[in-house]
Amino acid sequence: MVELRGIRKSFGSVEALRGVDFCVNPGEIVGLLGDNGAGKSTLIKVLSGLHRADSGTFSFGGRAVDMARFDVSGARVMGIETVYQDRALGLQQSLWRNVFMGRHLRTRWGLIDAEEERRITAELLARMGLGGTRLTPDTRAGVLSGGERQGLAIGRAMLFEAELVVLDEPTTALALSEVDKVLDFIRGVRAQGKSVVFITHSIDHVWAVADRFVVLSHGRNAGDWTRGGLTLDGLVARLREAAR
Repeated sequence: MVELRGIRKSFGSVEALRGVDFCVNPGEIVGLLGDNGAGKSTLIKVLSGLHRADSGTFSFGGRAVDMARFDVSGARVMGIETVYQDRALGLQQSLWRNVFMGRHLRTRWGLIDAEEERRITAELLARMGLGGTRLTPDTRAGVLSGGERQGLAIGRAMLFEAELVVLDEPTTALALSEVDKVLDFIRGVRAQGKSVVFITHSIDHVWAVADRFVVLSHGRNAGDWTRGGLTLDGLVARLREAAR
């Protein structure tokens, strides 16, 4: 579904990506791993339209993407949604306003259709299993737990018909019970036939859900393994080798 080949990106004299290849198949969870400075964040920003690659090719669904014009808006139109570590939630805003932030539905008079947005948000909360009767569309996002915030962000991505959801450190700083919730949300995305890129330093977490593991080191590819091709200990050993 997604294929990037020979991706290069520099910031001044610093080469962040040095000819990286990266692909994601339909309905696949790919763990993107590597030490700090390996190039993970830069790669997902290229994939999400935040950074433009200096060179390389990009195809989505078998169609070539014009990387010179590719941006965040273009990524969303294609079906690529990215959930960053801060989850981009307005904590003082209601859940329904967060879900439709920047994408509000409009009445025929051009006003925000708050009633319809509340209805859709209520359906989303129920579908994601968020909060039971404790949460309503008018609840402030600030009262959500870390796992619930991540679930809301993932649900928002799916609501807007994402084909690929990119998750940047989705389990960082969460309690164990919250981690389990987020991993279930990620499995739920795959169950709908959609794809996930899971960027993390938490090897145990990505091992629990990923189908394939891609490792970067110093801006280059250092390995690409399917789940059946190695053990958890083997993956840890390869990450240590890549970090040298």
